[in-house]
Amino acid sequence: MFFLVFHLSYSQKTIPEVLKKYNNQSIPYISVNTLALSNSQSIVLDAREIKEYRVSHIKNAIHVGYDDFDIKSVQTKIPNKDSKIIVYCSIGIRSEDIAEKLKKVGYTHVLNLYGGLFEWKNKDFKIYNSKGKVTDSVHVYSKFWSKWLVKGIKIYD
Repeated sequence: MFFLVFHLSYSQKTIPEVLKKYNNQSIPYISVNTLALSNSQSIVLDAREIKEYRVSHIKNAIHVGYDDFDIKSVQTKIPNKDSKIIVYCSIGIRSEDIAEKLKKVGYTHVLNLYGGLFEWKNKDFKIYNSKGKVTDSVHVYSKFWSKWLVKGIKIYD
């Protein structure tokens, strides 16, 4: 584990480099600009842990988690498998895993938010806390991952 963190720390300097190394691009990306400016009725899913979601999330995003992800719960909430679904996490790695699970059970229009919530905040789009209020706070998961958030207030726990 130490070697992986050490290697990640020194080899990938940007979000695109991290995504290229750790994602297999099995799920098409959507840019934060495209999502933010879209008028379509997309369903946005947050694939981070609940403590991250409570600190901040994209408006109207549905928390589905990662460690406790439950595909049956998603199928109940989103019965139409042709719905446009956009999945995000901190930068786009966990969200690809969750999006793959959605595709595997038959969802046909699933996208991964490129750069995730960090890129959303870095581009100055609004994020909301658990009370529905705009916030500058972003749960960054750990010190290691926090380097890719350049705007906002970094929250660690």
